[in-house]
Amino acid sequence: MKTLILSLSAVLLSGTAALSADVYQPEPMPPVIDAPEVAVAESTGWYLRGDLGYSFNKLRGANFFQGSNGSKADFATASLKDSFSLGAGVGYQVNNYLRTDLTFDYLFKSDFNGSTKGGCGVSTACTSKDLTSMTAYTLMANAYVDLGTYGYFTPYVGAGIGGANVKWKDLKNTSCANNGIGCDPTVTHDGKGSWRFAYQLMAGATIDVTCNIKADAGYRFRHIEGGDMFGYKLNGGPGYDKGIDSHELRLGARYVFTDCAQPVAYEPPPQPIVYK
Repeated sequence: MKTLILSLSAVLLSGTAALSADVYQPEPMPPVIDAPEVAVAESTGWYLRGDLGYSFNKLRGANFFQGSNGSKADFATASLKDSFSLGAGVGYQVNNYLRTDLTFDYLFKSDFNGSTKGGCGVSTACTSKDLTSMTAYTLMANAYVDLGTYGYFTPYVGAGIGGANVKWKDLKNTSCANNGIGCDPTVTHDGKGSWRFAYQLMAGATIDVTCNIKADAGYRFRHIEGGDMFGYKLNGGPGYDKGIDSHELRLGARYVFTDCAQPVAYEPPPQPIVYK
């Protein structure tokens, strides 16, 4: 009898254990995936650039030697028309935040319109009309700080120093009596050219068109020091300009000589097969 009871107990216990094993299913643990570390690619390389701009020019004044006594007088009025500019350059992207380039820019013809006041004779007051034009080209070494990339846009600021070659055309001076009696014959003064110190400040944004092509829209302030303007003729001259400021709106593009990284699709590692 005792043996029978022990046998029945063993059978019942084994059945309960089997039933418990069938009912309890442990919650599976989520797979641990070792994702690769994300690193920001460093952008470096040489580039070529081209720019087209519209320049709002301002002459800071002009003066000249007047009469046989050699006294210097300022132009009563002196204005410089706006003009277009065209530029090209070569540069190097040092890293994601710094780039430098060397640029050549040509400032197309800008007309000068000025006037002076003086005497036509012993007692007659005259006002002169003075017409000429200037062109200039600059060679500048520039540095830019890129302020981070936001989508396709990268704002930047920059500065540059260098030299400008300013070429003035012949100045035509016509003096007319203020009482309306008449005008003197037009006097032509030889135009002058000279190298001057120049600097510029820039701000704008780069737009990623493709991996290698960047569009550029920006603003540039440029200052050119004063220098020779025209020569001496008939007790008048020589003349000098006091410097040229320009506020310029620019559109351009850069071609970057760099290999474009191809994104690799991430595939998770295969999960081990669990046998039950």
